[in-house]
Amino acid sequence: MTNIVISGANGKMGRTIYGCIKEREDCCAVAGIDLNTAQYADFPIYESFSGLTQKPDVIIDFSHPSTLDSLLSYCLSTGTPVVIGATGYSDEQIQRIKSAAEQIPVFFTFNMSLGINLLVSLAKKAAAVLGDQFDIEIIEKHHNQKLDAPSGTAIMLANAINETLDNSKHFVYDRHSRRQKRERSEIGMHAVRGGTIVGEHEVIFAGHDEVITLAHSAASKTVFAEGAVNAAVFLRQQPAGLYDMQRLV
Repeated sequence: MTNIVISGANGKMGRTIYGCIKEREDCCAVAGIDLNTAQYADFPIYESFSGLTQKPDVIIDFSHPSTLDSLLSYCLSTGTPVVIGATGYSDEQIQRIKSAAEQIPVFFTFNMSLGINLLVSLAKKAAAVLGDQFDIEIIEKHHNQKLDAPSGTAIMLANAINETLDNSKHFVYDRHSRRQKRERSEIGMHAVRGGTIVGEHEVIFAGHDEVITLAHSAASKTVFAEGAVNAAVFLRQQPAGLYDMQRLV
């Protein structure tokens, strides 16, 4: 049995994660962390990690980048593995996450969906086959409450493609101020925000007289929650290191 603490327990993802956990027999939620301590399930919710009365097997975090320092401080001091699913981290924060993985197991990815991570693999394969003969554009769509743009998933896709192409590309996020033709070395990134779109990502390979499109659409947050719980159960048995969804695909 994997005992899990949910960081960001009263958020939409936190509640969805609990919904997934309670349907399983191999894990259970033992506590939550959230500034909003309203209790909605059979586990206590504390304002901070200092309130925890027992060390969990794993923490799943879908809170906010502002809580990263306290999260890593607790995990490093107690040796607790952590699944980090929040987005919007700065480069400096990402480096701190990677540094923590030298001492504890850390599962970090911009998207917990198995489908998205399969999309990453397919995009890398397409980039390897098509090379510089096709222009590459990435379009991502999310709900109107999302703060960061482009999404972490879009960046993950672009980075994976660029690595496949020996990092020969540069990213272009905004074309309205660029009065020039598209350069072959570009990967275009486009963000759409509206309504209650859970998450849609599209990778376009546009060549001469043909277009190849790879796409993924999430119908609910459950796909991300299930991925996070699978990651937590997996991470419990792992040594210190940095892990991502490619280990589970």
